[in-house]
Amino acid sequence: MSDSLLPSEEIKQREVRFCTLDPTAEPARDAAQLLLNAAGVDTVQALTRDSIHIHYRLSQINLQIIEESLAELGFHLDNSLLCRMRRALIYYCEETELANMGRSHDKANATLDVFINSYQQRNHGCRDPHPKHLRNHS
Repeated sequence: MSDSLLPSEEIKQREVRFCTLDPTAEPARDAAQLLLNAAGVDTVQALTRDSIHIHYRLSQINLQIIEESLAELGFHLDNSLLCRMRRALIYYCEETELANMGRSHDKANATLDVFINSYQQRNHGCRDPHPKHLRNHS
């Protein structure tokens, strides 16, 4: 077997579940929009209002980084016993695969796209509503 992964081994597909206390909240749709442009994420699809299906490249990002990024952005992950056990097993397996390949992830670089995308979608005072040609004063 060669040192590099086969494409089928490198691409992971997982389901991420959210805890929804608010019946009007749509965390899956919001999370899918944020993760869509993240490095290493191929596709994200909201299955239900509280779960997403994600395809990502293990060489660039892993489930632990994805879920920790979502938690930092205020999403509440499902913390039932079964989900926590499944999550721990996946984290361990992915870290072991990376270690066997001699690779690791730089957490800061992997989450940067998610945070940039989140920042761009928020309404805040750092945006000038005027057209670009009116903002250039020189």
